[in-house]
Amino acid sequence: MAGLSLSPRALYEEVAELLRQRIFNRELAPGSWIDELKLADEYGISRTPLREALKVLATEGLVTMKVRRGAYVTEVSDSDLADVYHLLALLESDAAEVVAAKATDAQLRELQGLHSELEKAVKNRDRFFEVNEAFHMRLLEIANNRWRDQMVADLRKVMKLNRHNSLLKSGRIEESLAEHRAIMAALVARDAANTGQRMREHFRSGLEAAA
Repeated sequence: MAGLSLSPRALYEEVAELLRQRIFNRELAPGSWIDELKLADEYGISRTPLREALKVLATEGLVTMKVRRGAYVTEVSDSDLADVYHLLALLESDAAEVVAAKATDAQLRELQGLHSELEKAVKNRDRFFEVNEAFHMRLLEIANNRWRDQMVADLRKVMKLNRHNSLLKSGRIEESLAEHRAIMAALVARDAANTGQRMREHFRSGLEAAA
């Protein structure tokens, strides 16, 4: 591969995003050693920006740095996954309650539009993942708490290490869609308590499917 061209952002951030997507796509498998020399050669860069990129991914929990052994793609244990889902349930149910109480009619229509796209994507797993994440991210944006957004973004990156397993189980996409319908109905009814409860149940079901 020819050397990466600098985009407006720093080179190490560009490299971090490339590696992040390779991890999510399982091109770099959980537990695998990351060959820095090979990657630097493949991208046509020095090891300095590559190492800086790995540090970024380490702070996100996607990469684990081992003394004198280098960098490895993080393996998510059952305990790790339970912790991540627990925190996401707390943070996103809180955001959902805020949206139910305070969102404008136009904002709720936006969420309804995303939900409609999710309904159409039920037979396309990759598209379902994409729209599902867009729905959750838009809900968080509407709730408007940048500190919560930052925590959720980091936790969702770790969740993605295992996300393919969660929706591969037979019937899970249909179950997830039904849960989204319940969340959307509670949002439209502006029932904050029910919306929060439905979101917590959504994450509880997701964890059971991912285990």
